[in-house]
Amino acid sequence: MRASAGPGEFGRDPVGRYVVGEGFLCWCLDPTLFGCVYWGRFEREHAERLVAVLDAELHPAITQHASFADMRRLEAATPAAFELLATYLASPRDRLARAIRRQAILRPSGMIGSLVAGFYEVHGAPYPARSFTDPADALGWLGVDVREGPALLARLDELQAIATRTPDLVRAVRGVLRARLRDPALDDVARELGVSRRTLQRRLGEAGTSFQRELAHARIDAAKELLETRASLTAVAIDVGCASLQHFSCLFRKITGEPPSAWRARRRDLEP
Repeated sequence: MRASAGPGEFGRDPVGRYVVGEGFLCWCLDPTLFGCVYWGRFEREHAERLVAVLDAELHPAITQHASFADMRRLEAATPAAFELLATYLASPRDRLARAIRRQAILRPSGMIGSLVAGFYEVHGAPYPARSFTDPADALGWLGVDVREGPALLARLDELQAIATRTPDLVRAVRGVLRARLRDPALDDVARELGVSRRTLQRRLGEAGTSFQRELAHARIDAAKELLETRASLTAVAIDVGCASLQHFSCLFRKITGEPPSAWRARRRDLEP
């Protein structure tokens, strides 16, 4: 499997490709087998990006196929993320039922594993679905050749390990953006890093991110620090480069799942 430049390319031609998003990696080995690997904390923003990628399962080039969801490395998932996935399942439900022959889910341990295993019990699956703790059992249930399973699992582990490493360029972009929240021109950042605009965009895409996404997260990370102080919400919005308090509140809620005022209040409730 080879990397897609981004969700758009993966959606147009998913066969033999994979695409990386924050907290997930989706892949299509061939028209009969599609899958995703998940890790870390899964929030609504991640689910929104995932749903856009999952539409590739409905691509005309992919006939009815098996789906393999490896959630062993999932550490947490917010209610908002689960709600969005439930909405997605309910929307193209008939199309999903026709596209997916069956889905095997590798669940994590502990409470999050129980939530994953019970998701379909609550919302219902449009296709046959079972949860497993053993990867070989999961692939066997999907009908993957026992001789091919170990190589596929090793490749997915390798891709996941690469995806969770933060490339040097992405770290550099984050450092520059933190100092340029009020003046975050793409051309200026590229010039400061010694690369062209197109090269910067391409390499960020290869890392599963984008300039606008990194800018949004840089602004919210800075805002969280300011919200720990007594600064007003308007002052925080201005300091992190948002055009208005409304823009800041919408951005903060999109990324964190709650408005900045609620985030600040919750943090204060946690203080001794």
